[in-house]
Amino acid sequence: MAKKTHFEKLISMYKAAPINEMYNPVMKVSKGEAEIEIELSEQYHHSAGGVHGSVYFKMLDDAAFFAANSLEEEFFVLTTSFTTYITRPVAQGKMKAVGKVVNMNRTQFIAESVVYDAKGREIARGNGIFVRGKFHLVNAAGYA
Repeated sequence: MAKKTHFEKLISMYKAAPINEMYNPVMKVSKGEAEIEIELSEQYHHSAGGVHGSVYFKMLDDAAFFAANSLEEEFFVLTTSFTTYITRPVAQGKMKAVGKVVNMNRTQFIAESVVYDAKGREIARGNGIFVRGKFHLVNAAGYA
């Protein structure tokens, strides 16, 4: 059996997160980048029938986070700040988030992400700062 790559381990770790049982996301990870896709359902709606802002944030943060953690193989990274811009409402179809690290130095990663609807239109964007935590990835659920 072949040994899993760091990227494959990150995907396993993402799948193992209890919160993702609700979203059932599909993720791809490569060096400095991550893509996440979910199928929308009414359980993600606010009372006016659109997707709640927390779903946009989760997609943006997760894509940027995993783009950053793709470049860190020892420690779990942490989001220290994240700015979200919701640019278009959505209620059904798919959401696809694409995250990229745009800058990194010895202590932090800066990553940006964009969420698209099923028609490929931008519906949200964000950027965040991520730092290496003290929690070793080998101890994270699913990172095996």
